[in-house]
Amino acid sequence: MAAPSVSAPVHISTSGRMAAVQHMARMQRLLFEVEREFVRTATTLIYRAGEPELKYLLCQHVWESAGHARFLRERGREMSGFGSGESVRESIRRLFNEAVMPSDVSVALAGFYRVIKPALLASYRHYLEATHHLADWPSRRLVEEFINDETRHTEEITPYLATIHASYWTDHLSAIVDSLGGLLGERPAIPLAAGSAWEHEKRAYTHPPTCNRGPYPTCSSAFSYDPDETPIVRSWLVDPKTDARVIRLMVYVWLMMELDAVDYLATIFYDTPEASFDLHHDMARHLWDESRHSQFGYRQLPKLGVDLMTLEHSLDLYNILVQMPPHERYAMMTMEFEAGSFPTKATVMDRVRELNDFEADTLLAFDRNDEQNHVRYGHHWLPQIMALCGETRPVDEFVKATQARFAELAKVHGGRTPHSLAPERRLTGNKVLQLALSR
Repeated sequence: MAAPSVSAPVHISTSGRMAAVQHMARMQRLLFEVEREFVRTATTLIYRAGEPELKYLLCQHVWESAGHARFLRERGREMSGFGSGESVRESIRRLFNEAVMPSDVSVALAGFYRVIKPALLASYRHYLEATHHLADWPSRRLVEEFINDETRHTEEITPYLATIHASYWTDHLSAIVDSLGGLLGERPAIPLAAGSAWEHEKRAYTHPPTCNRGPYPTCSSAFSYDPDETPIVRSWLVDPKTDARVIRLMVYVWLMMELDAVDYLATIFYDTPEASFDLHHDMARHLWDESRHSQFGYRQLPKLGVDLMTLEHSLDLYNILVQMPPHERYAMMTMEFEAGSFPTKATVMDRVRELNDFEADTLLAFDRNDEQNHVRYGHHWLPQIMALCGETRPVDEFVKATQARFAELAKVHGGRTPHSLAPERRLTGNKVLQLALSR
């Protein structure tokens, strides 16, 4: 990807045959850049947020924003003045690099949703006011849908902002937006006060060494061969003698634990600022898929009698993978974890079908379909992420080396999260057995 381009704020040209089209195309270009930067940086909120419902919501918003950016690019390229590249101007990138910096995730959340998202909504509304209702009808219809999405995003996030007091940070970000004259440069710019400090110029943003799971109990892994240790007993999953009801419960735990995939995949966006937009778009879809899979378990387990506060969340994969560069994280996710899960999940799907549980069959079928797509993403995008990170080895050689490196890092960073709950309080394989057979 080319280095970020720098351009002046959008202004109306009074000359040229295509001036009206070019003016709206430049607005669309700015909106595209803002939406793709939101995708790149709002993902840093996900693994820092503790409440699963908030993680799920953020994943949905990121995916919808990626869709906005894609449609803006497609429509913009039909119009003179949008430009053929995808680079983000420095003024926009600096705003988003600044937005991620608070160490307190609630403060960062407030910055994105009390300042940047309202500014984006105002920009979309300004676009509607500035364009011609008939001449620019294709763009207008898209923007009207985006306004509906942005309005809904505000409503959905409001409960999570209710107790956050972060005026010092929101004032800081608001001043940056004001210095741009709004995201579209649609109003007079107000220069930043002399001596204004930029946090991202003082220190580099870094991912936390572990992800946040809020009030939920944690452990190193939900998988083992010991039914008194963990809720998923590896040997039971593939044993034809295991009751299908037990397998159903265990696979819902497995699905809920895909929350670890949500957290470590979310780290890759910020670490690949020069990636193509199409790569980030497909990763945003991947992220939303993993979020949906985790919700399958999160929403089904209570229906089967599981108290979610007795189910420990596994942290090992995030803790290990965050020690690796982004191309290695992506390789392990797509070429090892997902590709390697197909045989076991096929066996599980066949066993669950014995129960004539249409909903379970449906959820597992969509999970498998999505995972197949993710492996396809891996084959397509891994070489490009490798190139971004300066990796020149053949893909197969690189993947094998990465698997070996993961194994070594696991010895140091794996198995370090103790059980939050005593055996008598936490969900274990034997308790899964009792619970499943009692229903």
